[in-house]
Amino acid sequence: MTKKFIGHLPHHDPLHGYLQHDIQPQITGVSDRAKYRVYQMNASNDVYLYEDKFSGARVVGKFFLSDRKRNIEKAAHRLTNEFHNLCLMRDYGLTTSPHYVVRPLGCNYELNALLVVEYCEGELLSEIIQNAICQGNYDRLYRKLTALAYFLAQFHNQTAMDVTVDFNEDCAYMDRLTNRLLEINAISRDESHEFYGLRDQWRHKSNMWEDRQVMVHGDATPENFLFGRGLNVISFDLERTKRADRVFDTGRIAGELKHFFLRATGNPSAAEPFIGHFLWEYACHFPDRDRAFGAITSRVPFYLGITLLRISRNGWIDPAYRRELISEAKNSLRRF
Repeated sequence: MTKKFIGHLPHHDPLHGYLQHDIQPQITGVSDRAKYRVYQMNASNDVYLYEDKFSGARVVGKFFLSDRKRNIEKAAHRLTNEFHNLCLMRDYGLTTSPHYVVRPLGCNYELNALLVVEYCEGELLSEIIQNAICQGNYDRLYRKLTALAYFLAQFHNQTAMDVTVDFNEDCAYMDRLTNRLLEINAISRDESHEFYGLRDQWRHKSNMWEDRQVMVHGDATPENFLFGRGLNVISFDLERTKRADRVFDTGRIAGELKHFFLRATGNPSAAEPFIGHFLWEYACHFPDRDRAFGAITSRVPFYLGITLLRISRNGWIDPAYRRELISEAKNSLRRF
């Protein structure tokens, strides 16, 4: 996980006192002195690592209110939601190796809607994928996708509910993505109508409604999973955790894998072996692996497609590559 040193936290800053007297005692016990080095995490303006010079204690602070995000009520809601979700998933037992959700240490609405969590060491999935693409370390990527499949299966299966999926919510999400692409002139009006038509084709498929709801991570991207040795997986950033179809997560991982390999190689099929491996490993955590694999893969094209649409709306995407993503999204969404 990358970090950039940006200085020391001034002693007179209210955050210094909060970290020293409210947060750090949970890790090292009460201390009468502290000096915090500050690091920016993963080039994010809103997430920082604080390291005490004397004890070595490290915590991560995430600010939901900032110059870029100025809505106080929305920031408070997002903070409450993520703190609750972290506690909830830890209550489900994701607190020990190999499946771990980071421990929340505190939230402070007065300090720019701050969430503080423990710092965990590990390698991001994004780094592992890039290493496989650039260095050919494919075996390690396969192993870590096996670990992630195991983690997500536990995350989902432990939270399965008696109610079935409401696929209308995912159709509405696709509409929001389509509308955003239309707003930024990434697609034409005719293309938007094509996406609405594809959405309706999926809406009429009975299998999109039949599975039980589970708690999904909600933002299952390669930047939100850390990997240790063996099968150890650490998850964080649960702000968007919700009840949904389990394939909301697995399909997003599939879409992210496709995006990483497509961008690097230009080959739309380059990620297929890794996607297939990940889904097959996920299916092994069900009594009937073949049946589970068939059910999951029948729904993946929809969620993979909307993941590519989600990525394509980002401002940092090159216009030419954006068109590739949109084209591949169409191809996936046409696989009813």
